[in-house]
Amino acid sequence: MKTLIIARHGNTFRKGETPTRVGANTDLELVEEDRGRGVGLYLKKLGLVPTRILAAPLKRTMGTAALAAEALGCTCPVEPDHRFIEVDYGPDENKTEDEVKARLGADAARSEGIDPATLTPEELDAKGAAIIDQWNAKAIVPPGWKVDVQQICTNWHDLAGEVKDGETLLCVSSNGTIRFAPCITGDYDAFCAEHDIKVATGGVCIFTSEDGSAWSCREWGVKAFKHI
Repeated sequence: MKTLIIARHGNTFRKGETPTRVGANTDLELVEEDRGRGVGLYLKKLGLVPTRILAAPLKRTMGTAALAAEALGCTCPVEPDHRFIEVDYGPDENKTEDEVKARLGADAARSEGIDPATLTPEELDAKGAAIIDQWNAKAIVPPGWKVDVQQICTNWHDLAGEVKDGETLLCVSSNGTIRFAPCITGDYDAFCAEHDIKVATGGVCIFTSEDGSAWSCREWGVKAFKHI
């Protein structure tokens, strides 16, 4: 049996703060430890102790991996791996969701031959929200974002290929990048049709492969901190 565990980092905004779209170019610290420790305690409860731990080289991902390892009592080092860094949100990097939807809505209007200035803020918001909905449902990349989907999928396939027989590997990454991990199952569209591909902070995803068979998803987006 081969086991690949993928976890999203913990929270980078405190309750009451206005979150922004934090990508590869915004390196925030964690503001709490519960979700990182929750990842480790949940895996310990399942009897899944990683023999190798990777994390994207950002404070939030490396910090979450370290907290999970501590909670697991795991002594293997956390290895930084740039392949699984968050996506680059381009002009929407570190912007609020309202700002993101407004920009995307204006962009959509222009592509339809409509002057954004003739639309109400509510109409622009609706157009932008529809684009974000497609990102959350099918990982369709919004205009302006710098997301190499093919490369990200290749990285997940490569990582799956690195897992040895009998090994349990943990990789801590971020929301934008993790949503492409199910490509290792061989039918990404079917997976998107059945699952919410947006993984919550501190969420855990577990994939397994037995006797050289294709990878299957055992758990997806489990909020580990609620199950310990």
